[in-house]
Amino acid sequence: MKAAELIQEIPALNPYKQYGKVTRVVGLTIEAKGPKASVGDLCYIYPFAKQTAVLAEVVGFKNQNVLLMPLQQEADIGAGSLVEATRKPLQIKTGNGLIGKVVDGIGQPLDGSSLPDGLARVGTDASPPNPLLRPRIEEPLPLGVRAIDGLLTVGKGQRIGIFAGSGVGKSTLLSMITRHSDADVNVIALIGERGREVKDFVERDLGTEGMKKSVVVVATSDQPALMRIKGAMTATAIAEYFRDQGKNVNLMMDSVTRFAMAQREIGLAVGEPPTTKGYPPSVFAMLPRLLERSGTSEQGTITAFYTVLVDGDDMNEPIADAVRGILDGHLVLDRKIADKGHYPAINVLKSVSRVMTEIAADEHRRASEKVRSLLAAHHEAEDLISIGAYKKGSSIQTDEALHLLPEINAFLQQETEERPLFEETVQLLQKFIEKGDQK
Repeated sequence: MKAAELIQEIPALNPYKQYGKVTRVVGLTIEAKGPKASVGDLCYIYPFAKQTAVLAEVVGFKNQNVLLMPLQQEADIGAGSLVEATRKPLQIKTGNGLIGKVVDGIGQPLDGSSLPDGLARVGTDASPPNPLLRPRIEEPLPLGVRAIDGLLTVGKGQRIGIFAGSGVGKSTLLSMITRHSDADVNVIALIGERGREVKDFVERDLGTEGMKKSVVVVATSDQPALMRIKGAMTATAIAEYFRDQGKNVNLMMDSVTRFAMAQREIGLAVGEPPTTKGYPPSVFAMLPRLLERSGTSEQGTITAFYTVLVDGDDMNEPIADAVRGILDGHLVLDRKIADKGHYPAINVLKSVSRVMTEIAADEHRRASEKVRSLLAAHHEAEDLISIGAYKKGSSIQTDEALHLLPEINAFLQQETEERPLFEETVQLLQKFIEKGDQK
């Protein structure tokens, strides 16, 4: 640490150390008599058989005792283990030197290397920007995905949910957005992922080109629930730092569902009652606290993409319903479309961008509405068409949809390495109006 950084640390130093002792360990929680601390403060717990301390956070109180939850595995912690208070919440280091690195939920490099010098220290838990000071979303952000740029245009600072079951292409879509979008920095949070998939995502989906402007935060499914929570908070704090530098940031989190499941574990462990389908109230309080931190600010923008893993493809389960109500739009990945070999498997009719009408040009918007109306007409008559009961001439719009459907599907499909320009996408979209008029 440099001399200037050491000088900045001096005011925060406490000349006294406060200690407590573990009284019992129940499930995920550690109960201790003392030390004096607040909810959210970090503590060090010293196991009997090890010299290295276990990092834990104060998550609540029971009578006069402190309830802690470890950020690491709590082996060898027992009654009488020493608990040392730090009297401050978790802080991480971030800055330009972090770009290209893969870090864990508390901001430490996963490869065991040390952090570069010159990074700024920031807290992981912050308040969202003042709603009256948030600039309006007025400029589109090209993502390099035709189906989104053309029919579900995303603006700089918009927050989008990607709703899908398992294995429908969420990670692949995120990697396409990472490599193709015009954002200055990408911050990617892999929360509750399988350990095997982390390296696959970094090396195969992102590649060296994607990592050049990305920071990846990883908290795998085998890690404690609190570490998964901190992974989401750390990624958001890193994105906020770059936004405050005036950059346009893409924040991608996979997935919000596993973040909610981690908070459910914590809530139930500290004694919260399960309410909506087993989720305690703290889950539905944490979601807006996390999701509202992204978006626009006076300095820059965070365009956020949050994946939501829907059990059994049920789009109305509690977490999906809560997230959909907070965000500025959603993309639905449909298993039926994926089963046909159509990628990205975006169901355009079930998806919506709530700011597209304000950021898209009039010609672009009219062309988008035309294509959506043709897809809707085909969807309504699909059962009749599939059994051969539809007669040509019954509906002018359905006839037009049948005529143009192969070209619309070709427009919506895209190879992962293909990178269409935003202007080319809009021009292709406008040709559907011209062809419809000619017919």
